[in-house]
Amino acid sequence: MRYPSSESAGNRLNTLELLEALIGRASVTPDDAGCQALVQGLLEPLGYVCEPMPHGPAQARVSNLWAVHRGATPGPLLVLAGHTDVVPPGPRERWTSDPFVPTHRDGRLYGRGAADMKASVAAMVVAAADFVRQHPRHAGALAVLLTSDEEGAAVDGTVRVVEALHARGLRPDACIVGEPTSVQALGDTIKNGRRGSLSARVVVRGLQGHVAYPHLARNPVHDLAPALAELAALQWDDGNAHFPPTTWQVSNLHAGTGALNVIPGEAVLDCNFRYGTASTPDTLRSRMLAILHRHGLDVDVQWTLGAEPFLTQPGRLSTALAQAIEAETGRRPQMSTTGGTSDGRFLARVCAEVLEFGPINASIHQVDEHVALDDLPRLTAIFHRTVRTMLT
Repeated sequence: MRYPSSESAGNRLNTLELLEALIGRASVTPDDAGCQALVQGLLEPLGYVCEPMPHGPAQARVSNLWAVHRGATPGPLLVLAGHTDVVPPGPRERWTSDPFVPTHRDGRLYGRGAADMKASVAAMVVAAADFVRQHPRHAGALAVLLTSDEEGAAVDGTVRVVEALHARGLRPDACIVGEPTSVQALGDTIKNGRRGSLSARVVVRGLQGHVAYPHLARNPVHDLAPALAELAALQWDDGNAHFPPTTWQVSNLHAGTGALNVIPGEAVLDCNFRYGTASTPDTLRSRMLAILHRHGLDVDVQWTLGAEPFLTQPGRLSTALAQAIEAETGRRPQMSTTGGTSDGRFLARVCAEVLEFGPINASIHQVDEHVALDDLPRLTAIFHRTVRTMLT
């Protein structure tokens, strides 16, 4: 495979060529597989100051890259953020072609990470390179932030870079995260926020015994069942203008020894809330515990707050991005806060305007993940237009 250089395509980076090179690197989380070094080699000759910021244990080191180009006049700090890691491909035999060999079929580029989110990374890098080449004395500063653990634990990636920037007194003014947000067509959806995620592991204690003598035992599954039905049926809130109603889902339920004649001594329930600003973690915890206790359960509950909700109100960045999308696609994007968590939750701690935008998300995390070839130059142009509006 031929990897791109800063002289590609007549002294311009080519998004497709860069995307193919990124897909060809099997960067299964948290392994970056050299993707960020490739990007650094493309941006440094253009005047970007690149700072690798690795974190985490040696056996699972997370690669992070902070690359910034400072202009000649005052202005905002705009960040283009993304992740180079991908989820595992799953069984290779189920793929039509090798997931780490970029393959063209029917106007699409196939490969793990094609949509989530190496297409956006490639488009952002090309847009960032072209912009400073055309506007070397731009206003403010343009930064590219990449991590390799967004698809994993997300504890040594963007959150660590945000902490380091905060310690230096750096607060980005605006940030675009290149998550695949489009639903039916490129540009139909921008994420201007995300729901929070609150998980719980509930251990329900019973008394193990023989199934033939239930009066000498206490079955924790039977005890849990009425509470489980109530939790599943409950309307936790009504949502609001920006977020849908809170949802509660069981993800795992375990009990038993494996034998057919033993009443289990405990049952373990894993569950998750996805919530907006109509509820808080404290209110959700207290309501769930009240239900468990009302049903007389002997429980131990461990909570994990995976993410808090964030919301970006309309502002300069949303206007610039929406106008760029309409100029390149003819579509007026809808604002949405649906979907899972993203690194936007960390950036929102230090940045007032955080938006997510990228290609169609229908194939992400699936076998034969792909991106439309025709969308790549338009995605790049959207990022370029937005940067130009913000920094010139």
